[in-house]
Amino acid sequence: MRTNPTTSRPGVSTIEEKSTGRVDQIIGPVLDITFPLGKLPYIYNALVVQSRNNRVRVVPMSATDRLMGGMEVIDTGAPLTVPVGGATLGRNVLGEPVDNLGPVDSSATFPIRRSAPAFIELDKKLSIFETGIKVVDLLAPYRHGGKIGLFGGTAVGKTVLIMELNNNIAKAHGGVSVLGGVGERTHEGNDLYMEMKEFRVINEKILRNQR
Repeated sequence: MRTNPTTSRPGVSTIEEKSTGRVDQIIGPVLDITFPLGKLPYIYNALVVQSRNNRVRVVPMSATDRLMGGMEVIDTGAPLTVPVGGATLGRNVLGEPVDNLGPVDSSATFPIRRSAPAFIELDKKLSIFETGIKVVDLLAPYRHGGKIGLFGGTAVGKTVLIMELNNNIAKAHGGVSVLGGVGERTHEGNDLYMEMKEFRVINEKILRNQR
């Protein structure tokens, strides 16, 4: 859910025609919203829904400090979408300009829930992904298209390894790194971002040129 509903698109009703509810209660980062009977939003419109008669439970995608009980809520009738393309590089998951680099100029958007690619479209060829980190490529090589986990105690070099991977992937492969935070450790993403800027792993001038 976003506090400002998106504009309508082809096949989606206008704001005036959409179902309207009101904030019933705010529990930290979770909202309970009451809608008229028979007009509950679809589960993927609200992202997370728990039916309670005519009440839905949503997880906001932005801060809730300015929300209050009784505020009007509009069902946009459309799934949650995010901007895509080069203009979103260096921005947050919603494509919002939180890096002081100006507004995001991206007209292309994709819904966050999409069908997985068909198996026949996947690359079944076995190959090693060269990270440029000799000890990794020699002792624990990464497979193209595979998954890898880094586990270790405090201050053993996990963040340094991630920064080096981000740097090498961008320089050697022209790739893009996406950082996703899960649960209470999400705040560490900000620390990692600031460290990468400090060590110039993230170059804002290059990001501007790539856009």
